[in-house]
Amino acid sequence: MTVPVKQHLIDPEICIRCHSCEEACPVDAITHDDNNVVVDFEACNFCMACIAPCPTGSIDNWRVVTEPYSLEEQFSWMELPPQETISTGVAGDSIEALEDEVERLLAEAHAGAGGHVRAPESAAKPTVNLYSRDNPAVATVQGSYRLTSEESDSEVRHIILDLGRTVFPVLEGQSVGVLAPGTTDKGQPHGPRLYSVSSPRDGERPSTNNLSLTVKREDGGVCSNYLCDLKKGDQVKLTGPFGSTFLMPDDPAARIVMICTGTGSAPFRAFTMRRQRAVGAGDGRLTLFFGARSPEALPYFGPLKKVPEEMLTKHLVFSRLPDQPRRYVQDRMREQTAALAQVLTDPKAYIYVCGLKAMEDGVDEAFRSIAGETGLDWSALKAELRDSGRYHVETY
Repeated sequence: MTVPVKQHLIDPEICIRCHSCEEACPVDAITHDDNNVVVDFEACNFCMACIAPCPTGSIDNWRVVTEPYSLEEQFSWMELPPQETISTGVAGDSIEALEDEVERLLAEAHAGAGGHVRAPESAAKPTVNLYSRDNPAVATVQGSYRLTSEESDSEVRHIILDLGRTVFPVLEGQSVGVLAPGTTDKGQPHGPRLYSVSSPRDGERPSTNNLSLTVKREDGGVCSNYLCDLKKGDQVKLTGPFGSTFLMPDDPAARIVMICTGTGSAPFRAFTMRRQRAVGAGDGRLTLFFGARSPEALPYFGPLKKVPEEMLTKHLVFSRLPDQPRRYVQDRMREQTAALAQVLTDPKAYIYVCGLKAMEDGVDEAFRSIAGETGLDWSALKAELRDSGRYHVETY
């Protein structure tokens, strides 16, 4: 008789290849190739250390199997296989006990991760993993524009990539991988570096087959320096698209709250442009909390000022203004307690957080305070919001 076992798996449709799970795993059970991030059945001890760091919930998947899936099988997947029908050949106690154990593990995992994140119910179906390092899409640079002032010590660029006749369907909130040329210190090709797409699904202008990226030049950053140095006409190899949960609802009446710092604004530029094209000059029902050191260091500061208030309510917060106290997005959030408390209980409201990981705890505590003001338990509410596709966090 074959004894069923539980196996920990990663959903390749949802995974954004941030490798946070791989870094968190204390027994090196998680690995990756050019296509997928996977779990080694032989090494995994179900310690759950990888669950909480995952921003998408892709790590939180389990199957009861009679024969564990190999690494080679997992590397080839485009989506998770369904739960197989298992027959033990004996009375059902053993399989029922095993399934109960999986349910217990799932409950523990959800408690740690704050719910199982899902895409909004009305979101369009995304395409994922269409191109890999072995089969990349090739795009041509249409333009590269500095977003931050020359006086700012932070260089952020808006880079437009023309896809020509290449079919590369991408939705707002998805990411693409960029393959920088050259090799690592070990002589291996550089792996794809993920960047959120900052243009809507139909391109920088309606019905154009291009996409844009928001890139900050980092000291020693192989891919960021490569991208920031590109000139018009240069070619870039892309993988992806990636991500199937950090998507905006396809409902013009949905209320969307966006909270970001720095280049975390990229998907929210795409959200805003998508909504503008959907509703025209009407009520956008969008709210943005955007933090930076100064106006000069805030990407898209000029264009943001031109977006009408009826389309986008803007809260721009600066932490390094001369002779001013340091202020962060969570400070402005607390000042908007009444409005955000309504968001938390509105079934047609969606919350998105994107930016540096350092912002995550502050935003979480602000929501805890706001929820507490109205007698709500933030931990339970956050899990409920994630389960219903209404709360999304992507930090790096």
